[in-house]
Amino acid sequence: MKKTYSMDMVHGPLLPRLLMYALPLVLSGVLQLLFNAADIVVVGRFSGNHALAAVGSTGALINLLVNLFIGVSIGANVLVARYCGARDEENAQKTVHTAMSVSLIGGIAMIFIGFFLAEPLLELMGTPADVLLDAALYMRIYFAGMPAFMLYNFGSAILRAVGDTRRPLYFLTLAGIINVAFNLCFVIVFHMGVAGVALATIISQAVSAVLVVLCLMQTEGMCQLHKEKLQIHGDKLWMMLKIGLPAGLQGCVFSISNVLIQSSINSFGSIAMAGNTAASNIEGFVYTGMNAIYQTCLSFTSQNYGARQIKRIKVILFECLGIVAVIGLVLGQGAYHLGSLLLGIYSSDPEVIQYGLVRLSLVSAPYFLCGLMDVMTGVMRGLGYSIMPMLVSLTGACAFRVVWVYTIFQMNRTLNTLYLSYPISWMLTFGAHLMCFLFAYHKLKKKNMDTI
Repeated sequence: MKKTYSMDMVHGPLLPRLLMYALPLVLSGVLQLLFNAADIVVVGRFSGNHALAAVGSTGALINLLVNLFIGVSIGANVLVARYCGARDEENAQKTVHTAMSVSLIGGIAMIFIGFFLAEPLLELMGTPADVLLDAALYMRIYFAGMPAFMLYNFGSAILRAVGDTRRPLYFLTLAGIINVAFNLCFVIVFHMGVAGVALATIISQAVSAVLVVLCLMQTEGMCQLHKEKLQIHGDKLWMMLKIGLPAGLQGCVFSISNVLIQSSINSFGSIAMAGNTAASNIEGFVYTGMNAIYQTCLSFTSQNYGARQIKRIKVILFECLGIVAVIGLVLGQGAYHLGSLLLGIYSSDPEVIQYGLVRLSLVSAPYFLCGLMDVMTGVMRGLGYSIMPMLVSLTGACAFRVVWVYTIFQMNRTLNTLYLSYPISWMLTFGAHLMCFLFAYHKLKKKNMDTI
């Protein structure tokens, strides 16, 4: 009997399936973060604080440039899951081939965007002169690997749509080992600094991309990839964009607000930047656990919506909220209380560690609020709502933070004041999303679901 990696999301008890689906996602997210962690730890330990600040200062800008495509991959995930729930193989196939075509074209375009815009955008962010050249070099090399990055993200989104979260985990495990090995080789042996860690990252991304593409080509059923069928189907692209573009735009605007905050952090100097970089990386491990529940909620909601199992959607939401709250509280509080020990992995400089602890106390400790907010966004997108969650998130989180930076922060220019904008924005946005869901769910129950 051939082993199956897919999962039945529309029948049977939900909680065990939610956990089984989410656990490989959590582990995959941790491994993906280890790519960046390996970069930051190795460069911080063996190339100094300026190199550490250079790598860390690019994160918000890289996210800004790639989030639009990541949003489109969310649209692909929702659409494939919906067609799989409805057992519509023809439309699922068209969506798969459209998604993979878009990922390849988008990845190639991003090479040129990253190469030509890296230094001007870093200058616009107010990146200090002593880290600017290294930061620009890191970005240019990193963006050379964008086709692989896009192929992996779109391919894994398709696999998640049918409940397969295990094989992407296996691929990332191998890629992670390769990344760490090349990091150590390029930085310690060949003294390549930020160029070495960037090169190690794109090599590992290429490995994971090749593996996920081969996996889709060998998969039997609705999501099998055929290279001769690669083309963009206009109607499927439009539907992917309709769902995913608002998510991508939301991610871009979130990144703009984070770029603004990063610019404010830059004004405190390279030591503060290094401490912020290390703390942000630790928080990333907390966030990836919570983000796995967001993705779980998204896929389960999409399949059950496609299968017209409307009553299960409310159960999915509240069970996911409970899971994400537990994960956020345990990991967020743990990162804060173990902050000195964890920050010491990234840098031995006491001043860097102290700056990192400031961020952990105000962002990591209440991080579960961000998880609650994201799960609400996931259920709304799974139901096909794209504009509403985007507007709520942009107003409640992004716009609020921008206003905060230009008002409250200007009156009291401290890192504590700056970081406080995060938990307050999460609380406001979660409350607004919850009200929107209750309205949408009530409307959905009344609606006659004759078509998907």
